Amino acid sequence: MYLDHPKISATNSETEPDRIERLSRVYGYAMGLADIDRNTACITKLAKIHDHKGTLMVIWHETPTPTEKNYFMRAWQSRIGDESDQVEHALILNEPVGETAQTSLPA
Repeated sequence: MYLDHPKISATNSETEPDRIERLSRVYGYAMGLADIDRNTACITKLAKIHDHKGTLMVIWHETPTPTEKNYFMRAWQSRIGDESDQVEHALILNEPVGETAQTSLPA
């Protein structure tokens, strides 16, 4: 069993708690797709998912493959997601303690 799941957050989650629930479903959908593909590495690469005003932000510890990016696109485009293609991916860079930087990955 994998216990180090990514952080899940959303803009305005205090006033709109359904955003966190939707992200939990999207995470489950994407990990289900990875499981079907027998992609056990995907879950360990993932650091955080965040809903920023309808855009799914997927933050990775390691560079995702195009297939791994597609898991989240499919999940976000589904009825359990936002039904949009607004998905962005970023990579957490290894920085000195106390400094966490992010950089966008190419689509």
